[in-house]
Amino acid sequence: QVELVESGGGLARAGESLRLSCAASEVIAGIHQMAWYFQAPGGDRELVASTSGGGTTNYRDSVKGRFTISGDTAKSTVSLQMDNLKVEDTSVYYCYIYSWKYGRGYWGEGTLVTVSP
Repeated sequence: QVELVESGGGLARAGESLRLSCAASEVIAGIHQMAWYFQAPGGDRELVASTSGGGTTNYRDSVKGRFTISGDTAKSTVSLQMDNLKVEDTSVYYCYIYSWKYGRGYWGEGTLVTVSP
């Protein structure tokens, strides 16, 4: 059973940076998309950023220009560089990898990011 392990969450002040990393316990074949989601307490899981085959990236409006997603399909790893953090970025962040070969997605367990004023 493939597991995604996240690291890099924690506490930061507004304006500071954090880098989230996610690695699969084994290489996942046929990766189509790699992404990061967040989920605030009581809220739905929402897309933060994604990267697809060919390097196409997509960001939610609130993080454009501040966050950068990068993925390595050969290593089954994905990172999220979070710069100029804002209090409203506080949430649990989940990494996600979708494989077209297996027809399924894989989720990390979540890592908490807390941004103080």
